[in-house]
Amino acid sequence: MKAFAALLDGLVYTPSRNGKLRLLADYFRTTPDPDRGWALAALTDGLDQRHAKPALVRGLVEARVDPVLFRLSYDYVGDLAETVSLIWPDDGTAADTPLRLGDAVAALQTAGRSEVPALLEGWLDSLDADGRFALLKLIMGGLRVGVSARLAKTALTRLGGAPLVDSVSLAEIEEIWFGLEPPYVSLFAWLEGRAGPPPVDRRIAFRPLMLANPLEDGALETLDPDEFRAEWKWDGIRVQLVAGGGERRVYSRTGDDISAAFPDIVAAMDFDAVVDGELLVLRDGAVAPFNHLQQRLNRKRVTRQMLADHPAHVRLYDMLFDGDEDLRALPFDDRRVRLDDWMRRESPGRMDLSPLVPFRAWDDLSALRADARANGIEGLMLKRGDSPYTAGRPKGPWFKWKRDPMLADCVVMYAQRGHGRRSSFYSDFTFGCWRPDDDGKPELVPVGKAYFGFTDAELAELDKWVRGHSTERYGPVRAVEPGLVLEIAFDSVHRSARHKSKLAMRFPRVHRIRWDKPHHEADRLETLEKLVAE
Repeated sequence: MKAFAALLDGLVYTPSRNGKLRLLADYFRTTPDPDRGWALAALTDGLDQRHAKPALVRGLVEARVDPVLFRLSYDYVGDLAETVSLIWPDDGTAADTPLRLGDAVAALQTAGRSEVPALLEGWLDSLDADGRFALLKLIMGGLRVGVSARLAKTALTRLGGAPLVDSVSLAEIEEIWFGLEPPYVSLFAWLEGRAGPPPVDRRIAFRPLMLANPLEDGALETLDPDEFRAEWKWDGIRVQLVAGGGERRVYSRTGDDISAAFPDIVAAMDFDAVVDGELLVLRDGAVAPFNHLQQRLNRKRVTRQMLADHPAHVRLYDMLFDGDEDLRALPFDDRRVRLDDWMRRESPGRMDLSPLVPFRAWDDLSALRADARANGIEGLMLKRGDSPYTAGRPKGPWFKWKRDPMLADCVVMYAQRGHGRRSSFYSDFTFGCWRPDDDGKPELVPVGKAYFGFTDAELAELDKWVRGHSTERYGPVRAVEPGLVLEIAFDSVHRSARHKSKLAMRFPRVHRIRWDKPHHEADRLETLEKLVAE
């Protein structure tokens, strides 16, 4: 546990990507199995501890220390694992045998629900503050150390130090990741040259997707329109459909198997191919708002009523395999011809082909993009006609040219502490718009949350304002007096019965801080309601 604690501590205080990669590679290289595998699972959200929940941890600590003191401390620190690790009574008698990460995971996996509290209590007594922090982060998840699953996998390619010519590539790891399970003993054996690749069923292999780069200001001037093809960017989620040999899988962009949530799509995959597209909810040929698709996501099972009310559809962009033939090295234009021929030949249900958008000059596309809010369109994709299908986000071949965001002036209502390096700042903001109450008086109702879009200097200003204008505290959350206006950028707004305002923003972020604007002049809810139709 000490090595894992040191890793987390180092990652929190290392801002650079290369620095994090060095820390991860050193940890994976020097830590034995199965500890490093369970750490990798924790970093990639592959560890499921069913019985060790935050409520259990809060109950244990409140039985050991004054509950009021704990809540005040939690409010100040802002992170449950860090608060408990610091406030837990320490009598200075650490265990003679250090707790191994793998032993802790194994014990939790075999323990019954009633046995877990005693296990945790004993470990918290035997560990120092750093060990307690690492243990709690491990079992509760949400590490918040600035490491994505992709970054953790990238570190695996560097077990020898710097990247080696003959090392296993990230693309090779991601192609077999779907078939691996913690603690990844066979994976590490392969990476260290002690064994061949882990055996997986290649018929259902996930192939890492090719992604586009945002189109920056002035970039179009450097691009030749004759070299690019344009397609609509649909407002759904990117998926890969893999079918062959009687096996069928629907994968998300990150390689998660979401087949169980979309049995209607799986039933339509009566083919032998790997295709790339956008998962949507489609009714009578019209793309439904994204929040309709959200009703289907992250579900282990769906009801007949949900299948009928939210019919899934895939709008295809590309083709990676036709049978056993790998098409990824072919130019985009050739793959598009193959996909078009395949669609006419197979005519799969619940799928259609995303049309190419004809244009002669960038000005033509700019005009189309300006009117791109209708029918589930987020903007445009620009793809070089000669580009092969390359995993990751290579610079140059593909660009995404999203429509301009909507803007609204909203009033800050609540603020919450962040995590990791932001744990001492109020950095997560809930904001609202005005509407008349039952007596006709103006009241604020929340319309969204945002935690990015401002600089570090602006964050310090926002934190200072929150501390000086707080009215109530709810654990790590502070209510503030209405006085600060944020200009919020968002991609769209939809109706949602789950929210008090009956509206939900898509991808809200802080566009700028309106220190100059009086809070009573912020936008009314009716302004957002008018945007729903757009």
